[in-house]
Amino acid sequence: MERKQGEVDHLERPSPLTDKERVMIQDSWAKVYQNCEEAGVAILVRLFVNFPSSKLYFSQFKHIEDTEELEHSSQLRKHAQRVMNALNTLVENIDDSEKVASVLKLVGKAHALKHKVDPVYFKILSGVILEVLGEEYPEVVTPEVGAAWTKLLATVCSGIKAVYEEVGWTQQSTSSG
Repeated sequence: MERKQGEVDHLERPSPLTDKERVMIQDSWAKVYQNCEEAGVAILVRLFVNFPSSKLYFSQFKHIEDTEELEHSSQLRKHAQRVMNALNTLVENIDDSEKVASVLKLVGKAHALKHKVDPVYFKILSGVILEVLGEEYPEVVTPEVGAAWTKLLATVCSGIKAVYEEVGWTQQSTSSG
């Protein structure tokens, strides 16, 4: 069992970011973060439109079907700001693994214990973030920069998944995901 667990960890744990990748992420993020609110809202609206089940975790706006109404929801805007601030903290501290781990622990514990969000949504959200950044900032998020972001977000998902396991998260559905 132990060896199998190690093999799974090895497959799911992304390789560390190179210095070049860290610089590319920080440079591209600086441009994205200038439009922090718009980018955050675009990411969450895309998430909720493409993955409606993700809205069920938000009592304040889970009933809103209209995309424009979602975009103007003050609760959605507040959550978008929190998501962007968390990403900003990760990017700003990309060289400080302890700070990154503490942010992931905070986010992971809150989403596992308080909000009971299935961890699969972090993978889904990562894909949406990559999609929106690539579309909204094509001159900044080139394929090479996108690859660095993919690696960073895989690291985030891996870290959050570890926090979920640490707090004893049990799958709420019957899927074996």
